Amino acid sequence: MIKKNIVLIGMMAAGKTTIGFKLAKKLKYQFIDIDTKIEVSENEKITDIFKSRGEEYFRKIEEKVTLFYLERNKAVISIGGGAFANDRIRRKIKRNSISIWLNWKIKTILTRIKKNNRRPLALKMTNKNLTDLYKKRVNFYKSSDFKVKCDNKSKNEIINKIIKIVNNENPSN
Repeated sequence: MIKKNIVLIGMMAAGKTTIGFKLAKKLKYQFIDIDTKIEVSENEKITDIFKSRGEEYFRKIEEKVTLFYLERNKAVISIGGGAFANDRIRRKIKRNSISIWLNWKIKTILTRIKKNNRRPLALKMTNKNLTDLYKKRVNFYKSSDFKVKCDNKSKNEIINKIIKIVNNENPSN
């Protein structure tokens, strides 16, 4: 592997944390979930940070924490759904890491988001709002190093696909 970290990007509910944890274990890499690191550093749940201090404050903390952890070596890093839209974060990932977009069809994402009430941006959004957010973020996600189409794949199939990508065995979808 040429670059030092594997960064998983994608919409909220894309499975970045679940896949990332299992991938790191398989590769014997450290696993870093940025949302968890933010909650620890702020001593507050992300939903509460959004409620009490707002999205702008959250995005500043997200940038600081993400840039700090991108300095690690041999880590699988799960970043927040909106983090890759941040120019500084995106540039740092491009320099130091392999970025992999966990790509799901919007219909699947909407279903997965609605099953979970821990997503602060999604709590008060309609499906149309979430679809618009998805379309906006996809423009950034497209600049990832690789895209893994996740629909109709098991977690293990997704993980094995990522391992093939980082080992340069078969990066095509």
